[in-house]
This record gives sequence, C-alpha cells and structure tokens, in this order.
Amino acid sequence: MPFPFVFFFSFVTWLPCCDIIYYWSSSAGYQPWKWNNVNKKWVCGSPLSRDYCLSAPAAYYHLRKTDSSPDRWTESLKQELCINEEGFRLFLKTYLEVEDFPVDLCQRLFRSFQNSEPTQEDSAKEVFLKDVSCYFSLLEDGQPRDKLEFAFKLYDRDGNGVLDSSEVDRIIAQMMHAADYLGWDVSELRPVLKDMMTAIDADSSGTVSLEEWVEGGMNNVPLLVLLGLKVTQKDGQHLWRMKHFNKPVYCNVCQSMLLGLRKQGLCCTCCKYTVHGRCANRNPAPCTRTYVKSKKETGVYQSHDWVSGNCDSRKCDKCQKKIKSFGGLTGKHCVWCHTMRHDECADQEPTECTCGLLRDHILPPWAIYPVIKVQNYPLAYLNPVPNTHPLLVFVNPKSGGKQGERVLHKFQYLLNPRQVYNLSSGGPGPGLSFFRSLQDYRILVCGGDGTVGWILDAIDKANLLVRPPVAVLPLGTGNDLARCLRWGGGYDGEDLSRILKDIEGSSQVLMDRWSVQVITDENEEKGDPVPYEIINNYFSIGVDASIAHRFHTMREKHPQKFNSRMKNKLWYFEFATSETISASCKKLGESLTIECCGTPLDLSGVSLEGVAVLNIPSMHGGSNLWGETKKGDTKGQATQEEPDVIIDPEILKVTSQDLSDRRLEVVGLEGAMEMGQIYTGLKSAVRLAKTSQITIRTTKALPMQIDGEPWMQPPCTVNTTQTLPFPSRSLMGPYFRKM
Repeated sequence: MPFPFVFFFSFVTWLPCCDIIYYWSSSAGYQPWKWNNVNKKWVCGSPLSRDYCLSAPAAYYHLRKTDSSPDRWTESLKQELCINEEGFRLFLKTYLEVEDFPVDLCQRLFRSFQNSEPTQEDSAKEVFLKDVSCYFSLLEDGQPRDKLEFAFKLYDRDGNGVLDSSEVDRIIAQMMHAADYLGWDVSELRPVLKDMMTAIDADSSGTVSLEEWVEGGMNNVPLLVLLGLKVTQKDGQHLWRMKHFNKPVYCNVCQSMLLGLRKQGLCCTCCKYTVHGRCANRNPAPCTRTYVKSKKETGVYQSHDWVSGNCDSRKCDKCQKKIKSFGGLTGKHCVWCHTMRHDECADQEPTECTCGLLRDHILPPWAIYPVIKVQNYPLAYLNPVPNTHPLLVFVNPKSGGKQGERVLHKFQYLLNPRQVYNLSSGGPGPGLSFFRSLQDYRILVCGGDGTVGWILDAIDKANLLVRPPVAVLPLGTGNDLARCLRWGGGYDGEDLSRILKDIEGSSQVLMDRWSVQVITDENEEKGDPVPYEIINNYFSIGVDASIAHRFHTMREKHPQKFNSRMKNKLWYFEFATSETISASCKKLGESLTIECCGTPLDLSGVSLEGVAVLNIPSMHGGSNLWGETKKGDTKGQATQEEPDVIIDPEILKVTSQDLSDRRLEVVGLEGAMEMGQIYTGLKSAVRLAKTSQITIRTTKALPMQIDGEPWMQPPCTVNTTQTLPFPSRSLMGPYFRKM
C-alpha cells in the first residue's frame, strides 16, 4: 500500500491527464476543461448544466476557487481537489488496492467526511481529497514525525512553510476523526490538542511554522500515541497506549477518576501507570528502569518498584484482605514481582524484590548492563539470577487477528520489556543477538506454524553458542506443531502467567528437520517461488495443496475476509467442497513417481488425488493422516532400529510415528471428502512408506505446499533429505497437560 503523501500527489496528477475538470465561475457556470498533452494547456469547452456535472463519471471533481487562470489549475488541484461519492469510491479502491469496495461502507465513510467542511455550499455531495488522505495517513503505520510533516505539507497551500489557524483546525479535525474511529473518548483528546495549539502559537500571530508544528506534536504524548508511537526511545520512558477501563480507575498524576464511555485514558504497558490524556504532558513519574547503569550493580537484588493505585477489589498478598477504594489511589503493586499490597502493608514488606512467581523467566534490571551496539543490535552484559532460565519472547502481532498485539502488551508487563520482541519491527535478529551470551535460556514463539519455522531458521543462521529449546503459544489458524507439542490448537485468552508456569515445567522434545530441493525440469517455465527450503511439519502435492492454494490466493486478494480463525476455517471448508466437485487432481498417480531411498513405490493399486510427506502427526489443523497405532502392535519394536525404508503394508500397519525418529511418513489421499473423514477420526490416509529419503518426479504442473505455504509448480524433481547442519531441534511441550 503506498504511503498517502506519495499516493495523494500521484492521484491528483493523474486525473488531469485523462479526465475533464468541471470549473465553476459565477459568470459562466460550469465549464468543461480538458488537458491537452500536445500543447500542455487546458482547453475550454461549452458551458454545461450543474446536473450534468454532478452525474459525471467516477473521476468527477471541480475547483472551488474562482481563479480565472487555467494555467495555475494543475497546482491548484493539489490544494483544493474535491471528489464526489464515486470519486471517493475510486480513491478507496486504488488506495486499498482492492477490486471492489462495499457500497454501504463507502457511503458511511463518505458521509463522515462531509462534517469536516459544513459551511460549503455542496457539502452534501463532495469532500476534500486532502482531508481523506490526511485521515488515512494517521491510521497507517509510520513514524509520528513523518505523519506530522505530511499533514502540514498537505495543507500548506503555497508551500511557504506556514499554516494559518483555519488550516491547523482542519488537521486537528482529521486527528479527532481518526481518534474516534480508534475508539478514543474524543472529549478527552479535544482539550489536549487545543492546549497544544495554544502552546505552539506562543506569539499569537495566528500562523504556525513547520518547525513549531513538529516540535509541538512530538512533545504531546496523547498525540504521539494517536500517531502510532510504538516503542520506548530510552529507559524510563513510558510505553503509552489508550485504554478502556471497565471499573473506576484513578489518575496517577492528578489522582482524580478517569471519566468517559470509551477509551478514557493512557496506560503504560510496562508498569500500568495510568493518567488522563491531559495529564500525560505534566511530567508524570518515570517508568520503571529496565537495566542498571553500572556493572557493579548487576547481580545485586534491588528493592520493590512500587506503582500506586488501581488495586481496587484485589487481595493484599500480605494480609489477604481486600484492597478497598476510598475515592482515590489505593494500594500498590510491584512492577517486577507483581505483588499487591495495602499502602501500610507495603511499608512492612522486605525491601528486596525476588521477582515473585515468574522468577524463573524474568531478566530483572539488575541482570542487564548495556555495553555497545554492533550492526544496530544492542550487546549487553547479562548476569541472570542464579538457577533461572530467562525467557526470550517473539510475538507476531499479525497472528490471530488482534490477539498477537494483546499478547505482546501482556508479556511486556509480565517480563522485562527487553525480553519481548515484536517480529514486525526488525524480525528475530535483535532478540537473538541480545541473548546470545547466555548459556541457559528458553525461547517462546507466539504465532502460527509459519512464525515458528521463521524463528527456527533464524536460530540456525545466527550461529549461537547454545541451541535454546523453543516453546509455542499458538496464534495461527492450523497450529499443527503446537498441537503435537500439546500447547493446544489456539490461544483462547488463558492467563499468560499459567502458560509461563507450564513452560517452566515442560519437557524437551527433539524434532527432525528436513532439507527440500525443488528442481524445475529443463525447457519448462518457472512457476511460483518455492516458499521454504526446510520442512518442519509436512510437504504435500495434490488435493490438499490445491485447497490451500485457493485459500492463499483468495486471502491475498481479499484480506479483509480472513480476519479471524473461525472465518479462515469456513473458507477452507468452502474450498474443500468445491474441490470435491471439481476433482482437479484426479488420477494423480499417473502424473508423478515416488522413490524412497531408491526404491520406487507402486501407486497403481490405489486411486489417489494427493500425496503427503509427514514429519509430525498433525496436518490441516489437527488431522492425523498416519493414524494411531495400537500399543500392542508396537510391542518389541522399541529396541529395534528401523530400516531406512519400509514399504511393506503389513509392517506399516504396526509402525508408529515419531517426531525424532529421523524418518518421514508417506501417505496417500483419495480425495477432499476423505480429508474430512480423517479430520473427524473416522479413518486414516493410505500408508505408503516410511523412509529417510524421498525423490518425487512430476510430469505436469501441480499444486504443492510446505508447512501450509502453497504454490503452483511446473514439472519438476523434489528431493528431500536430512542433510541440514542441525538435523534436529529441541522443542518444549507440556506433556502433563491435556490437549
């Protein structure tokens, strides 16, 4: 998606080159003017009726100025371009890069922008394009300074670097508009922005320069939160976010209650310090420190870091009595051990903080001493608490709808924020670099199977001193690896403290990893890029890959239709139903051959529409394609080493599946209908082989997938071997938990 500043000017520059301007003047009424590319001038046509102009195509617009010089129109268009509802729909379709946009939603959005200029004669039929562009820029990702500069330049008509008060009011109107969309209580934000404007225009000149505007905005905390400030810039700086409170909460600055029906105030993610929006600019107490400034302080236990207030109705961990509110800040909680106390009980507490129940996972401030930065990655001297296993947390905020972002905020409070990394901001590199000097630590990946594979690959490439075990918090759709490790099929809002305790008592499990090489046949056109070079979960060809490919294509085209785990599963069901009818991979055995350690498989006796190569006992969100093997059937096999390849059907019946047996299981799928029966446990797939090496040759273009990432592949040869530098990976699973 293009950044609004670039998109806006490309949009208004494009229009004059291919459409007509309907210019209004009091003497001639509406006149059509068209840009002549040969003479580089505007050419005037005969006057037209206003009704005709209002029924013009989607790119209809006209100038509101009575400027009689057409030569100045190109620049004027960039300043005062208005669009009607059809033009607004065209803008949305182009800006959002979608083929269609819901009409009713477009109408509601269009009407919402009409309120920005209520005094205009045609306010019921048109809106300013710059207002629309400003609004979307506020909602996009980006740096607050860039957004402030963009909004300023958008409304700076003559480019002299100065805005008058009316233009500034229009910018603030769009900020209020964006805040309202995000669920803020705008009655709280309005006085904050007005105070900012008073402070900016200190000389009461009625104009604001770019420097004054940016400086005033960058010093206004609520505005920075609205513009998307996402990371702390230095130690001791609060990580603010706007929040809605379901019960009475009091401001840590003015000590009065936060009022409002929507998001009433700002809350620090790291320490839960809470303030009114207006109080955030009144020098609140600093946030908790995340490291010590002297190497001598490392390893020395520090005192509790208390934050006052907002403990109402909680139990005091000292006297076990309820902490009652008396119309103000009541009680205290420690940022590191999370204990809650009455004010008087906190005074009786030992001054030394031991980090509480989550001690095994936390890197407290006195365990971190920053040293230098290498390639923009911070290197630190880490001295963890003895007999603990600090946890490095990676969160994919895009996984699981909004779940990823909520999990990120919770972990930033439960642990040291320096242990928690947002994968959309720099990937896993900074976190692995920060922890690389530790000898005993764990990693928690919060995301889907694709996120887990990404982290495992990054660990391989990081050349770490130790290979830390990896646990998974499932936030994706299928979550097959998390199911095998018994973390469940998806995170449902469970208390993260319980999950951290489960990690503390989890067992380590080795999982094989496999190298896959796809070589397209000569004289064949290249197909889609192969997503991965390593198989963690499974590889498949045929019916299931076809369903996944249709799902992937539709999601890329219409991402708004795939914003929840339930919707994703419904779409999978729809594509599986259509695949059952079309049978696009029928008679698959005639289009490929399979060799296991040089031994060819005989596929003539089965009618297959798909072939799957399994490394774990879960696929498609919980389907066990290999099926269960009775314990009695495997008696006496535990001490026997399996051969490199097994293709005898009788032996395969009593052969079990294991994550770390250095073998892959090969199964056949008879169709999409059978996949549904496998998912419900009514049957298993056809067991074809168990092997340590596979070669598959195809004779026509077929859909394929690796770990849920599909692509269309022309005729090729696929080689799968365990030739990785680290053929096994240590994972963690709470085997005492029920799935």
